[in-house]
Parts: sequence; structure tokens; C-alpha cells
Amino acid sequence: MRQKYLISRNDTKSELKISEFAITDQEFRKNAAISNIEMAGFTFLCTETYTRDKIQNSISKGIETLVGCLRTRNIFPISPYANKIAESVIALYSVPEDGSVELFFDDLDLMASETRASDESQPAQGPGG
Repeated sequence: MRQKYLISRNDTKSELKISEFAITDQEFRKNAAISNIEMAGFTFLCTETYTRDKIQNSISKGIETLVGCLRTRNIFPISPYANKIAESVIALYSVPEDGSVELFFDDLDLMASETRASDESQPAQGPGG
């Protein structure tokens, strides 16, 4: 699956919003490189809003606590994605002004990188082995 997360910090409203989008069109899923997909290729799935205090408290307790805070009934990304989202939230809160970030994920890229990592960790076999 190809997903996009839009993460935005708004201190005026004392909140953080995370919106999740995914490509649901079969043609886009098969043929389009994620870097070439326009917003029109994504379908809006949901938005979660978090209070600034809850986010800052979770950040102070560490990334695992923040991941737990960010995961909800509606937004529950797999661990590699959840960690990248949490890292982005930490970055947004490390500067004094509001900001936003877009994250793109493609499960095929994740599977390919895990396969490469697995292949690299396997010992080389000699002849006949």
C-alpha cells in the first residue's frame, strides 16, 4: 500500500493534526512511482487531532511513549512508519514555530529494504553448501 501522512503543528490552536491518505485506485497502485503521484491519486482516510500538552508530555517520556500516543483506533501505522511519524513530530516540536511535514510510505519499498537487509545478514555459503 502507498500512504501519505500530513502532520501539522498549530500552536494557536494548541494542537497537532495527522491526516492519513492512501492510494486506493488499482491503476495508481500498480503503475505510478510514488514520487510522481499527485495529491489527486490519494484518498483521504482520516484525521486525528492531539493536544499540544499530550504530545509534549509524550515526547518527554521517549519515542515509544510518543508512538503509543500517536496510534489511535483510526491511525495505527506499522512500527517502521510509526517511528518515522514520531521522529517527524519530535522535529516539529524542536523548533519554536508552527510547521508541517508530509511523509510518503510504500510497502513495496519497505519489503525490498527488509529483503536486502536479510540477504546481507545471511552468511555466504561456499561451494556445495
